[in-house]
Amino acid sequence: MKKLSPEEIYNTCHIDTMDFETTATIPALETTIGQERALRAIDFGLELTSKGFNIYVLGESGTGKLTTIKRILERKASAEEVPPDWCYLYNFRDRDNPIAVSLDAGRGVEFQKDMENLVSSLRVEIPKVFESKEYEKQRSRIIEEFQNKQKDLFSSLEEEASGRGFIIRKTPGGLFIVPKKKTGEPLSEAEYENLDDETKARIDRIGNELQDKLNDVVRTVREGEKIVNETLARIERETALSAIGDLIDDIKAKYSGNAKILDYLDNVKEDVLENLDDFKSQPENVPPPVPFIKPPRAEDSFIRYRVNLIVNNRDRKGAPCVYESNPTYYNLFGRVEHRFHYGMAMTDFTMIKAGALHRANGGYLIINALDLLRNIFAYDTLKRAIRDREIRIEDIWEQYRLISSTTLRPESIPLDIKIVLVGPPYIYYLLHNLDEEYRELFKVKADFDSRMTRDGENIRKYASFVATKAKEEGLMDFDRSAVARIVEYGSRIAGHQQKLSSKFSDISDLIRESHYWASKDGSSVVSGKHVLKALDERVYRHNKLEEYLREMMMDGSLIIRTGGREVGQVNGLAVLDMGDYVFGKPSRITAKTYAGKAGVVNIERETKMSGKVHEKAILIITNYLGSRYALREPLSLSASITFEQLYSMIEGDSATCAEMYALLSSIARIPLDQSLAVTGSMDQNGEVQPVGGVNEKIEGFFELCRIRGLDGSHGVIIPRKNAINLMLNRRVVEAVEKGLFAIYAIDRMEEGLEILTGMKAGELNEDGTYPEGTINYLVEKRLSEIREALRPARDRGNDRNNNTDSGNT
Repeated sequence: MKKLSPEEIYNTCHIDTMDFETTATIPALETTIGQERALRAIDFGLELTSKGFNIYVLGESGTGKLTTIKRILERKASAEEVPPDWCYLYNFRDRDNPIAVSLDAGRGVEFQKDMENLVSSLRVEIPKVFESKEYEKQRSRIIEEFQNKQKDLFSSLEEEASGRGFIIRKTPGGLFIVPKKKTGEPLSEAEYENLDDETKARIDRIGNELQDKLNDVVRTVREGEKIVNETLARIERETALSAIGDLIDDIKAKYSGNAKILDYLDNVKEDVLENLDDFKSQPENVPPPVPFIKPPRAEDSFIRYRVNLIVNNRDRKGAPCVYESNPTYYNLFGRVEHRFHYGMAMTDFTMIKAGALHRANGGYLIINALDLLRNIFAYDTLKRAIRDREIRIEDIWEQYRLISSTTLRPESIPLDIKIVLVGPPYIYYLLHNLDEEYRELFKVKADFDSRMTRDGENIRKYASFVATKAKEEGLMDFDRSAVARIVEYGSRIAGHQQKLSSKFSDISDLIRESHYWASKDGSSVVSGKHVLKALDERVYRHNKLEEYLREMMMDGSLIIRTGGREVGQVNGLAVLDMGDYVFGKPSRITAKTYAGKAGVVNIERETKMSGKVHEKAILIITNYLGSRYALREPLSLSASITFEQLYSMIEGDSATCAEMYALLSSIARIPLDQSLAVTGSMDQNGEVQPVGGVNEKIEGFFELCRIRGLDGSHGVIIPRKNAINLMLNRRVVEAVEKGLFAIYAIDRMEEGLEILTGMKAGELNEDGTYPEGTINYLVEKRLSEIREALRPARDRGNDRNNNTDSGNT
């Protein structure tokens, strides 16, 4: 047992070890503090370009994971090459499958403007050439020659028919040879029937001959029309080609190294030549074919010549580094949008929108792992993209619709990217253990620690962090005393005298709050008293429930004794975590023993208010009793242990020692000092094990004792292995310095028992007995009395059994 000194319960950071007066003279911090392991892992993952070496950055909240990885990636990306631009073009062979084309960074905008200028030029030049006199003259000549030839053919046939008594008559069914009368009028059917048979035969013979000739003429005219149309089309094409050929050739020369663009421009030229009517002058104010339906705009017919630039790296310096804060499926992989026109959903390749993978392609993408898993389809599709090394834009909900709809299927884009997931440790281990594919794709683990060694170098880095944060946010400078208090706070939240917390979000908040109280104080520099003021005010903002429970203890609603002595009763210490505030709460633990064979009964277990770890602690107590006091005869005992005024679940084993003390006190009828409280776990050999929340537990009991009045008898018993975790507040340290409060560190359970009872525990003699006047002697004596009390009852039970057997015989 050891009574701890003030130096042992608080590791003070002495200001005389610091070589500065204020943080104004300290250079800015350029690296992350205390994360050497994680930084080496990140460097390894970024330098290794092999497939599957993507990175998962894990660590507790506030350790600076996201800030660090952003800074590292931005610095690395700035020195790398700018990736190409990406655009989608209309596919003239299959319009539902737009073509993906890459261009050197910045050339995507140029190509987009070149195509816009091309269309604008074509819309001016094509109508111009078709309105020229040369084109009209050539076209008119061809048509006129054909019309003259056609006229000659029909005139010759008409003369022959007229000379033989027939005329050519035009009907809805076509041209026919009809006999005529002497007056020149067609012969009616009735008149034809009145003719004699010989005349009818002659008319029929001549009519058939002339009809065959007429059919030949019509056939000749139609073939001529076909030739004329082909000639006109050829002339029209040649005329248009003279206008567009040089324009397209200029663009082809500019992008001569890109085979996809050259092929696309060839298709553009053919499409323009096949759709020249779209470029010719359109009549204005043409009424719509259907009332109240707005006709399509003229520009809509030229959409197919546009360039949909989805990734523009023109102004980028280095490779992209993208952080996607909302990793939904469409935000990651892009989408094909729709517009509604009179209730119909319409789309085209210009409505393809890029996702984060497109923007980060050729660089780095940072995603919050938990947010990724929360979004349906996103995680599985991301793995598929990494595995296949391509980005596909798909309508993911298509397979779930009752009615399928036609949609675009853009060509996939090659993926060259480093993915960095940032998240808590449990997500990492969950994925690593349950998803084999994840292990193949995210092979690099960058583990951010929440603590680092408290040495001179890291203290200087702490000071640099304070200086950097103050300069970044325009805060006051911090003097040496303020930095020292911040270092001590770092050890407090790290829960270790030789460690510092690397949760710099908490440190940053303290820096800001200290600046606030310094400004309220009218100071020009932040000092140690302002840091302490910030800590006190933070506690005051959050400890309403703690004070409420303490008031209940003061007025007796919650019974906690801090003076006197009681048999079978001890003060245990628990920790309540409210999420934003953690505090210690004393608890009254009682034990009752009596003759019986029920063993040690955990009342919380019987009422189903005990967790598994606490139930294990009760079993350890039972086994310890048996190994200590039942070496020669069986242990005969009925006992109960409970946390008084407990109205919720209890879990943990930090009250094992306290429960053991209450039980032994009840057995031996030795009172325990109520001015002391106990925390500590225990194994089956009686060795005391460390517990969590030791600072909060001590401070919680101390505050109750302080309010009631410290008289030098108050204190707390803790495991010796927890001494390194002590960073108690200044009120406790001052009380220990004045001898008003004591903290005892023990290695074995018996040491605490001696402190609480004022008696020796007693060591086992060679004859298997304990020395008189010791606690163990009294416990052994009481257990022997209980065994003797149970023996006559057992004998009477045996007698009854013997009598029953004789009667049966």
